[in-house]
Amino acid sequence: MVATLFDGITQRSVTTDRLTANVLERPGQGDAETVVFIHGNVSSSLFWQPTLLALPDDIRGIAIDLRGFGDSQTLPVDATRGLRDYSDDVASVLEELGIDRAHFVGWSMGAGVTFQYLLDHGPSVQTLTVIAPVSPYGFGGTVGENGRPLTTDGAGTGGGGTNPDFVARLEARDTSDEGPTSPRIVYRTTYVKHPENLPYEDIWVESMLSTKTGPGNYPGDSVPSESWPGFAAGSRGILNTMSPVHFNVTGIVDLESKPPILWVRGVDDAIVGDNSFYDLNVLGKIGAIPGWPGDEVAPSQPMILQTRAVLEQYQAHGGEYRELALDDCGHSPHLEYPEVFDEALHAHIGVRERVAE
Repeated sequence: MVATLFDGITQRSVTTDRLTANVLERPGQGDAETVVFIHGNVSSSLFWQPTLLALPDDIRGIAIDLRGFGDSQTLPVDATRGLRDYSDDVASVLEELGIDRAHFVGWSMGAGVTFQYLLDHGPSVQTLTVIAPVSPYGFGGTVGENGRPLTTDGAGTGGGGTNPDFVARLEARDTSDEGPTSPRIVYRTTYVKHPENLPYEDIWVESMLSTKTGPGNYPGDSVPSESWPGFAAGSRGILNTMSPVHFNVTGIVDLESKPPILWVRGVDDAIVGDNSFYDLNVLGKIGAIPGWPGDEVAPSQPMILQTRAVLEQYQAHGGEYRELALDDCGHSPHLEYPEVFDEALHAHIGVRERVAE
């Protein structure tokens, strides 16, 4: 078993009326402000440790394992609520910890959780940082900057789109680099662009392997569809939470309380992009999935275009945002370019202003 906890990071369980959650913490000194970190899919709070340790001494950092990940309790996910099960869990943990206002950072699916948290608890969010966020219209199944749904049932989205061998390898806790569906190879080929340059790979693989599988967790269930590719979003489990049938956080543009948003992304992200290799319509177009009906019926989802359009509306309605796009970078800017990311985050949460005072 790989030792996964970094020096300087503490770990504890927090029991709320919703779940028992695992929390990592880098304590701050004095009357410290708090930054809350929310991990993405097939990962855990472990991925945040370098970022936690890089925080200034007067900042408290906590990273929460979502239900069914890391060392948090395994509970079924009601996908019909979008990502709100996770958002409500986070709110309950923060209430138990006595944190009523904080900065929030979310990565990938976790960015979607923070968008949902912003919708439900806007005044408690000081700033929001989203890294490689899922589109505000969900993952897959929409077209255009306004996120028009391609089908009413979310065909091609949700739990039915996962490679079953990858799921089996998660269940078997496979740490090998044998075959394209091993978690280690998935990390090397889709989480980051240049894995050969990065430390802690064994810890990141352990984090991925903490994902709990099954119809109520990863990947979730699916239902038949008359539209290509023959399945649609189910009502349970992780991937269905992000189907456009269940998930839409574009309502952030109408919030009265609009904290500043920092959007950080890798230009070469293989997971979240305008031609994502996790978008089944993209895979159909290149022939990886047979029977693709063509661009008129099943176009790729312009994820970057959609996120930018919503954030532009957010700004037009009184908010502010900054987009930081990193060249030669994949899905994990905080791992791939930590100094650049940390500097941007610290400036965003106001560290420089406090130092100047």
